[in-house]
Amino acid sequence: MGRSRRTIPEELLLLALDPATGTTAQPQSLDLGLAGAQLVELALAGRIAPDGDRIAVVHPRPTGDPTLDTALELLRRRGSPVRAVHWIGGPRLGLRQTYLTHLERCGMVHAVAGQMCGVLPTTRYQATDTAISREIRTRLDSAIRTGVPPDPRTAALAALAHAVGLGKHLYPGNEGRSSRSRLRDLIRHDPMGGLVAHAVMDVQNGVAAQPRRAAAAAGGGASRRTTVRTGVESGGVPAQSSTRRAGVMARAGAT
Repeated sequence: MGRSRRTIPEELLLLALDPATGTTAQPQSLDLGLAGAQLVELALAGRIAPDGDRIAVVHPRPTGDPTLDTALELLRRRGSPVRAVHWIGGPRLGLRQTYLTHLERCGMVHAVAGQMCGVLPTTRYQATDTAISREIRTRLDSAIRTGVPPDPRTAALAALAHAVGLGKHLYPGNEGRSSRSRLRDLIRHDPMGGLVAHAVMDVQNGVAAQPRRAAAAAGGGASRRTTVRTGVESGGVPAQSSTRRAGVMARAGAT
């Protein structure tokens, strides 16, 4: 994989960066989204493929991107297809910071040191070249406005942006309601992006811990179907969505 093209995790992170504050919108769900975006990028590179609700490695050759290759190697070591919700909700730390550091090295963002409450050191990241962020946003806006089916990369990016709750960040207020709805609808244009986006929302809603059961419980009752509330209008993560919140970020190699 060449490095002339930005990856979907990088674009998702650039979309989430607030140009005024230098902070990332929806940080907790964004961590899940970045793990999911890696799966989409690896699928587009022909390294993995969906197998029902699972992810299977079909070509273990490295992509040339150290962060993606770390994820690919972890998937390969599983030995068998892994459920997307288990991968995205797994205990891997530091993925967001890894991508922020990478974007800084590439000159796309710059770090701004500060303090919280005048004591605790903080670091904010602001876009260095706002034209890149505008180009990414323009692609989403065009897909929403025209209704023309977008290319797979844009469709997957839209699906992940919806899944992590960036709708209200990108299209705020009542005037953005229809755009948020159309952003959600773009999820259907890319099967892998849709699979991953739904897995991200499942993890947020706490349904990743157990596989869905096809059989009824002993006694013969019909199995219940769980309705997942995506939270697109609230734009946030449910207050107590997962019992494994600490395990939502991916461990990735240094870029």
